[in-house]
Amino acid sequence: MSSNDLENKNDVRQSVAERLMTLLKTRGEMQASDAGHLLGTTGEAARQQFVKLAKDGLVEAKAVSQGVGRPAQYWQLTAKGHAHFPDAHADLTVQLLQLIRTSLGESALDQLITSRESQTLDNYRQAMKGANSLEERLQRLTAIRTREGYMADWTLQTDGSYLFVENHCPICAAATTCQGFCRAERDVFRDVLETNVERTEHILQGARRCAYVIR
Repeated sequence: MSSNDLENKNDVRQSVAERLMTLLKTRGEMQASDAGHLLGTTGEAARQQFVKLAKDGLVEAKAVSQGVGRPAQYWQLTAKGHAHFPDAHADLTVQLLQLIRTSLGESALDQLITSRESQTLDNYRQAMKGANSLEERLQRLTAIRTREGYMADWTLQTDGSYLFVENHCPICAAATTCQGFCRAERDVFRDVLETNVERTEHILQGARRCAYVIR
């Protein structure tokens, strides 16, 4: 059901280290044995790569108690590791937004966000033409957002709702400076999916990803 399944799209051009970091980015913390299985190698080989990445400050290990026996070791990205994934022209974007805010005022910034939302909505609506079901629209939205750098994915949940996730935010610096971008994107999702969309996880609030429940 997933449209961004890593097991089916491993890129031989990527190093094992890069693929491990992508796994942590898209799936969250995991043990080396699980990471090795997903990449078609051994848990020990994955662990050795994690140790090398940890020396570079990109990942870190934490011990998780699982009852009797030794705590399990889970690996996760550090802040530096998350920053390894691109934030589109972050510094320049932040400077421009701050300049608009200080020179032209908050209303001008709101107008900019509204204009971007309108343009995005027009583009997404065009992409949705011919999609007659919610799943079709979700598939197309996921493809669009992944092309734009959001590492998007979706799954059908046991209660019949859908979970739409974005494992990366390529405009995170801009969204941190002005959270109106996040509000606008959620509104766009509601419009093009033609249903209720509720954000349940938010990168700007410390979550690993942005997640939306769609009913």
